[in-house]
Amino acid sequence: MSELPFDLTATGTWTVTADGITATARPQSDIFISPAGPAGEGPAPMLNAATLLGSPPAGDFQLSARVSVDFVSMFDAGALIVWVDDRHWAKLCFEFSPEREPMVVSVVARGVADDANSHVVDGADVWLRISRIDRAYAFHASSDSETWRLIRFFAIDDGASPVQAGFVAQAPTGDGCFVRFDHVTFSSTRLGDIRDCS
Repeated sequence: MSELPFDLTATGTWTVTADGITATARPQSDIFISPAGPAGEGPAPMLNAATLLGSPPAGDFQLSARVSVDFVSMFDAGALIVWVDDRHWAKLCFEFSPEREPMVVSVVARGVADDANSHVVDGADVWLRISRIDRAYAFHASSDSETWRLIRFFAIDDGASPVQAGFVAQAPTGDGCFVRFDHVTFSSTRLGDIRDCS
């Protein structure tokens, strides 16, 4: 993509055009490692969602996109992701809740994953943004790409490992869903105050 200063590698089937990126999530696909774990009562890890990833330049960056999903089944989602390895990653999702409402959800994996619901989205799409600030990351969401709500501020590891960033299409409980990412932007500009809504 001309908007991104790095190449992308796909798992699953993606279409990249001048208008953005689309994918159909695979049936029963996700990126999730239950904190209950296979030794407990939780499900086995799932790392089979369609991804489109590349290696951003070193240093601070901001990656954003408007995300829309043709929701069908619980936990259908389109997401932005930062990926270190299959046990260390974080994703910011536009996801279909068990109450059949579109929500902003974040998940961070450090060996196992957590799962944190943020807020219901009143609309058919949402703007999502990942920012790297030194070794930390900030997740933000917006209804208009102007005013940004802080979703999460965190670190994945010690920051020394190579990182990839990109896009995810998932359908953990269903037969697939169609996901769109448009207005994709990338900047190497350092984000300022993560809580000032800019």
